[in-house]
Amino acid sequence: MIRITELALPLDHTDADLRKAIVARLKINDADLLDFTVFKRSYDARKKGSEIKFVYIIDLQARNVDKLLERFVSDPHIRPAPDTSYHPVAKAPEGLSERPIVIGFGPCGLFAALTLAQMGFRPIVLERGKEVRQRTKDTWALWRNKTLSPESNVQFGEGGAGLFSDGKLYSQIKDPKFYGRKVMQEFVRAGAPEEILFVSKPHIGTFRLTGVVSTMREEIRALGGEVRFQSRVTDLLIDNGRMQGVVLDNGEELRSQHVVLALGHSSRDTFRLLHRRGVHIEAKPFAVGFRIEHPQSLIDSARLGKYAGHPALGAADYKLVYHARNGRAVYSFCMCPGGTVVAATSEPNRVVTNGMSQYSRNERNANAGIVVGISPEQDFPGGPLAGVEFQEQLESKAFELGGRDYCAPGQLVGDFIKGVPSSAFGDVEPSYKPGVKLGDLAESLPPYVIEAIREALPEFGKQIRGFDRDDAVLTGIETRTSSPVRITRDNHSLQSLNTIGLYPAGEGAGYAGGILSAGVDGIKVAEAVALDMVARAENAA
Repeated sequence: MIRITELALPLDHTDADLRKAIVARLKINDADLLDFTVFKRSYDARKKGSEIKFVYIIDLQARNVDKLLERFVSDPHIRPAPDTSYHPVAKAPEGLSERPIVIGFGPCGLFAALTLAQMGFRPIVLERGKEVRQRTKDTWALWRNKTLSPESNVQFGEGGAGLFSDGKLYSQIKDPKFYGRKVMQEFVRAGAPEEILFVSKPHIGTFRLTGVVSTMREEIRALGGEVRFQSRVTDLLIDNGRMQGVVLDNGEELRSQHVVLALGHSSRDTFRLLHRRGVHIEAKPFAVGFRIEHPQSLIDSARLGKYAGHPALGAADYKLVYHARNGRAVYSFCMCPGGTVVAATSEPNRVVTNGMSQYSRNERNANAGIVVGISPEQDFPGGPLAGVEFQEQLESKAFELGGRDYCAPGQLVGDFIKGVPSSAFGDVEPSYKPGVKLGDLAESLPPYVIEAIREALPEFGKQIRGFDRDDAVLTGIETRTSSPVRITRDNHSLQSLNTIGLYPAGEGAGYAGGILSAGVDGIKVAEAVALDMVARAENAA
């Protein structure tokens, strides 16, 4: 196999044009190109006014591969294609009675369980929330009727927090073993659109993720795994620093010496349980801020110019960062093109926002978090749970400012910059349900956060024309950008620093940030569990 990189073609090219470009690049006859696949397709719209082209990475089969590679030995864009296929690291020994436990069924727990099941280890998955379709109904009950289900919402339930998001499937993690490729392939096998395998910024969207996740769950069951919903873990069975199992909220004990802790970033009661049980846990940095909404057409025009609305490009996104004079970094987070701002609390009498898009990304508004980085040392000194308490205080205040009925506090950008309360919306209508109560957001977050965002918004307006338009809407508050704790693990064994057999994983443990990186971490931890279980079985034989 040969890989070609940096192969550029016009946006409106045909499949035949792509084949011709490959043949021309290799300087071979068409008959010598046996097959090819698109590994990645991207475009660069950073230079305003310049022509936008698709840029490809192509993997191909051709006649006389060795001679071709020899001919292009000095060309950095023509190289042997790497092996991106997944190779299981272990197989469950026959007669193995122990079954690993996976706590949490978000992206990390899903891929940990699936990988273990595919290797024959028959995992038991414990998810505190409900299966995906019932969970969707419960989530809509908050958005439409202001009725919160604390165990079934945007944060808890099958699919995790990633289900009610843009369904982004890209990350900046290092992935030398191409685990991310396995994540994508499993999603496609379960019904996701095949294009996620090659587009540069793939996404699925909430409605499509619903079916994909349920299909993957049934595969785990078909392979001998067990998935239990409404099964909240209330205690850990630890003996002399070694995991022995877990206790469920119905009093049932499940025994296992291999427990994957695939919590989400909102499992605050479990964080407190870990702390009580002496599991090593520490506070970590995260970010807080607001959701900002603009017309998607404004973002398309600013980012794509004359190509705005081109069907091959879809809705435009953005990524912004600014370093304020007070030393704080302000940046865009989880940008959702053509999406909505959603109510994302998992606890009574608190308000949290997040962003979500469907696969089509065809809603009127674009939204993103505009957040400020904060740290334990500087902003919430104290014990390992100080960040959790900091979040809780802010979310309770937001609940009060929103009118104590799960409406969110909001303010127009122009008024926010000037420091005056808002009383009426302009042309930008907020998408957050149950609703937005206008006022003054300066009361909702610490002064250093407000100061930094006020300074950053006009600067962002210099990068994206209209970003600081007066009637753009800020909705408060965004607090759950990432986990406020790290459940620290050994870099080699991936087990807790002081609790053997406990494998902290994914976003809640502080080792991922988003669907793709969480899925990759789930695969890594599943492999570590499998190898340890095989080694122990061999030692016991």
